[in-house]
Amino acid sequence: MPDIKRSARRAYGPVALMVALFAAAPSYVAAAPEEIQVYTDDVNAPGEFGLEMHVNYVLEGLRVPGYAGQLPTNHVLQVTPEFSYGFAKNWDAGLYLLSARASDGNLYANGGKLRVKYVAPANGALFWGINMEVGRTSKRVTESNTNIELRPIIGWRNDKWLVAFNPIIGAAVSGGVSREPSFSPAIKVARTVSEGVQVGFEHYADLGGIHHIPAFNQQDHTFYGVVDVEKKGFDINFGIGRATTGGTADKWVAKMIIGIPFK
Repeated sequence: MPDIKRSARRAYGPVALMVALFAAAPSYVAAAPEEIQVYTDDVNAPGEFGLEMHVNYVLEGLRVPGYAGQLPTNHVLQVTPEFSYGFAKNWDAGLYLLSARASDGNLYANGGKLRVKYVAPANGALFWGINMEVGRTSKRVTESNTNIELRPIIGWRNDKWLVAFNPIIGAAVSGGVSREPSFSPAIKVARTVSEGVQVGFEHYADLGGIHHIPAFNQQDHTFYGVVDVEKKGFDINFGIGRATTGGTADKWVAKMIIGIPFK
């Protein structure tokens, strides 16, 4: 128990800062899915570099802009390298560089995001942490250019099962949009089926503003069937997602995350 209390105190300062920002923040507009991932207990060791390539392709999505300046998502390919570095025990930081290829073949640079993540020391099968993120992105992908995100990480794993939950709160901090924070929970359940291979599902939702959550059929809900493979230091997550509610703009999405070892 003392270790857990000390871990919580270490994480408290940055979390308190982000909570203060949210208290004064404008409303959140859901970002394009350049990163489709449920965070677990992964964190870089001190001094360790990491690289993940986030790749997704909208098989069926928006064909007309949802707001002025938006890039319609139908048949858009997004490639987002994430560079990370472990700067202290249980802490790492990351930089995302967003890019996209539109259905007409044009290429776009869509900005970047910075994050800081803390994962508490292991406590048996349970784990927890927090990720804090700020992004400056093109209006092609977000109606607000500057956004912040607070992503708690809660989970449990043993030698067969992994369950992780991210109750995400996001907010916009620029643009003429609503300033109400939004709630976007994500969950992952996976089972090991052979050495280095897991299968399972991931669910991503956008429930809208935390004070004005719409009816279920107006929310965003997408389920992904996923496979995770860890071989020779590489980590690969592959999934196919289908929207299950009418409020979701992108009906079918394929995604892949490739973790490239630096050791």
